[in-house]
Amino acid sequence: MLSNIGIPGLVLVLVIALIIFGPSKLPEIGRAFGSTLKEFKNATNDLMHSNNEEKSQSSEEDQKLKVEEEEKENAGS
Repeated sequence: MLSNIGIPGLVLVLVIALIIFGPSKLPEIGRAFGSTLKEFKNATNDLMHSNNEEKSQSSEEDQKLKVEEEEKENAGS
């Protein structure tokens, strides 16, 4: 839906926002929107980072278990 808005639509939205909120409120709204996007991006990056850490820890544990199993098999042979 937003990919079809184009430049004229964006200008229209900005003009309507200027009329509704006035020139003094727009910078404040922009800052609030920007900080919200920044927090969302940081939270998403943290989630992705923790997910990657869990995967790497899981693969390390799997490798340790395989090594232990191989050692038990070699000791039993």
